[in-house]
Amino acid sequence: MNLAAIRQALHQIPEVGFQEFKTQQYVLARIEDMKTPYIDVTTWRTGIIVHVHGHAPTKTIGWRADMDGLPITEQTGADFASTHDGFMHACGHDCHMTVALGLLAHLANEQPTNNIVIYFQPAEENPGGAEPMLAWLKETRRDLLPDAIFALHVAPQYPVGTIATKSGLLFANTSELYIDVTSVSGHAAFPHETKDASVIAATLLLQLQTIVARNVNPLDSAVVTIGKMTSGTVQNVISGAARLEGTIRTTTPEAMIHVKRRIEAICDGIATSFECDVAVDYGSSYYEVNNTPMYAEAVLQFAEQYPQTTAYKCPAAMTGEDFGYFLKEIPGALFWTGANTAYGLHHEKMLPDEALLQVNADFVHAFLTSL
Repeated sequence: MNLAAIRQALHQIPEVGFQEFKTQQYVLARIEDMKTPYIDVTTWRTGIIVHVHGHAPTKTIGWRADMDGLPITEQTGADFASTHDGFMHACGHDCHMTVALGLLAHLANEQPTNNIVIYFQPAEENPGGAEPMLAWLKETRRDLLPDAIFALHVAPQYPVGTIATKSGLLFANTSELYIDVTSVSGHAAFPHETKDASVIAATLLLQLQTIVARNVNPLDSAVVTIGKMTSGTVQNVISGAARLEGTIRTTTPEAMIHVKRRIEAICDGIATSFECDVAVDYGSSYYEVNNTPMYAEAVLQFAEQYPQTTAYKCPAAMTGEDFGYFLKEIPGALFWTGANTAYGLHHEKMLPDEALLQVNADFVHAFLTSL
């Protein structure tokens, strides 16, 4: 199987959450090429679930690969760059799917002892596909639920062959943050007749930065970032509406609740003091990725002795990943895998080294079948 060709084909058709129609059809076609009597395929929305029946199963092992791209205009200059204007696989999900297909190729060639279920999961980036997929499995197809589940994520900063993870918290609790300010607009010459949304938004932006500094325990960790702020239309009109867009990240669910309460209290205070309306929307929220110690250590120990990989016990990161919803209910682990690229995740020039594809397809197959 030519994994590089598969990855390049997927890279050209990035689609956002629950819109992965071409992606689903392409992956289904590749799965069909490998079908055997012991492989069953189920679809869920734009996702795919592949059940590989073991010949003498005592357990079911899960492997998850996310599918969606991002609304980013690609600037890699690759000859296989995105053909979908304004969209890109800038988080490596094309590689994740390709590794999963490489894993399936191994399993189709030799039936495993235990059941292995591969979940091609849509909408990891937004609005979140893991939680509803898991809910559907529990309600409708409990036979497809695993006893343990695993996943990987490409890591631009590590060399190919690096397998990095840790026990316990690996990725943070995350939440989107959208704040809309509605006030009174007017002519720039008559500010006393208005409620300037630009000034209100600027004040709110600064107040939000006090939450982590003065409301979160210094021994805990949290981030409140406003990445985008918009207000106004032209230079001589005082704005009557503003919008702040950002993200919240914490290392505990309790801290997330506390930070949100403080955001709402500050917004209420701003609304009162400036006599305006302030509305808060949290968009998508993701639960922390908390690795089961036994399985995180198993990944690292296997990587230490596997000839093509190097194990690294890495620190936790404020990254968000909806795989946390799987680990909230099912034991397992997620690990970083080296992608050896100069540009970080979500960057318009991020282009992983394709050498990672075969290395990880082989490693994941060897690891899962060893359990």
